[in-house]
Formats: sequence, C-alpha cells, structure tokens
Amino acid sequence: MSGKSIIIIMAVALGILHQDFWNWDNGTLVFGFMPMGLFYHACFSLAAAILWVFAIKCAWPTKLVEWAEQDEDNERIKGA
Repeated sequence: MSGKSIIIIMAVALGILHQDFWNWDNGTLVFGFMPMGLFYHACFSLAAAILWVFAIKCAWPTKLVEWAEQDEDNERIKGA
C-alpha cells in the first residue's frame, strides 16, 4: 500500500470520526475541568495535524516542485 493510499484512508477515517455523536450527551470531565467533547476535539485536531505532516513528508509532489523551480531558474536566466 502506498503512502498516498494510507493518507486518503486516514483522511476519510478522520472525516468519519469528526462526527462524534457518541460524545453529545457525555458530561464527563477530563482532568477535572475539560468537557469530554472538547478533549475529544483537541485530540482530533492533533491527529489531523499529524496526518498533514505525514502527507507532506510522504505524498508531496516533489517532481512537480522540481519542475516549477526549474522553470523559475530558466526565466531568471532568460531575463538576465
């Protein structure tokens, strides 16, 4: 399984997990002060950030970036 496939699967899973209907009526306090729903979404935000870091490291289109940078270098040479 490629890195892109894993990222897509994880993004879909996060999209589904974002609908946390099981926490709507949960009155539990985490650490004695934070509602469970807020704690869940704080953890969800961290998971989403980690997913994007993983996406940038594993699925970033480096060939496209190299092509774009090469084009910029050619423009500088022509303009000089």
